Amino acid sequence: MRLLDHPNVISLKHCFFSTTSKDELFLNLVMEYVPESLYRVLKHYSTVSQRMPLIYVKLYTYQIFRGLAYIHAAHGVCHRDIKPQNLLVDPLTHQLKICDFGSAKALVKGEPNISYICSRYYRAPELIFGATEYTSSIDIWSAGCVLAELLLGQPLFPGENAVDQLVEIIKVLGTPTREEIRCMNPNYTDFRFPQIKAHPWHKVFHKRMPPEAIDLASRLLQYSPSLRCTALEACVHPFFDELREPNARLPNGRSLPPLFNFKQELAGAPPELVNRLIPEHVRRQMGLPLLG
Repeated sequence: MRLLDHPNVISLKHCFFSTTSKDELFLNLVMEYVPESLYRVLKHYSTVSQRMPLIYVKLYTYQIFRGLAYIHAAHGVCHRDIKPQNLLVDPLTHQLKICDFGSAKALVKGEPNISYICSRYYRAPELIFGATEYTSSIDIWSAGCVLAELLLGQPLFPGENAVDQLVEIIKVLGTPTREEIRCMNPNYTDFRFPQIKAHPWHKVFHKRMPPEAIDLASRLLQYSPSLRCTALEACVHPFFDELREPNARLPNGRSLPPLFNFKQELAGAPPELVNRLIPEHVRRQMGLPLLG
């Protein structure tokens, strides 16, 4: 937490140890205060039987990916528990911050990790298959589940246990091929699955859903971890183009929260990606070279 410094990641203000009367040692973390969680915002819309306005879906999801791009690229940290409860929202500015790094880990290639991690509805399929050498693309799967939930108003894969979780995923993505299972966990040998065809993505969502939203969900929710787009690639997806418009505003007319003040997450990113991440009107304000 001391290493992390980003507009879309909760900041640690102070920490101290304390002991109880039974001599138990506790580490206390003092974090910045953000009043709402994405879970409570979703619950509000569900209570009034409404869907979240698309501008907020774009705004929240974009900020999730921006925060993930920072922790993945700048620090090699995988959050391992992305879910609406761990995404805090300021109801006035609509700035989103990723919180609760209790399961987070700096993943090292070749070193095994526990597979029983991440909350069930948002757990990537390779974790259900018992993979121990996974990558930060498990966070991308979780973020894809959150995007789908914001669009649908309810969880996409509401499994009642680990096996049922896989059944819910298969109902949408179809039965994974042997190759896809190998990509998720090369050591998995039990191949007895009912053969189910994939449910077309456009039928998963309602008829008026913008095709860009469906396309982004389909790129995030892939069986093969290496086929899922990275967090930065997700940020430049056309679904978020509205946020890059010079006159983009919140529904109440206020300015959007800061979306283009990138930090170390752009280090090593290809120039064409960086050019698409920072809109021309922002380049002008920042005095950056304009594109030819």
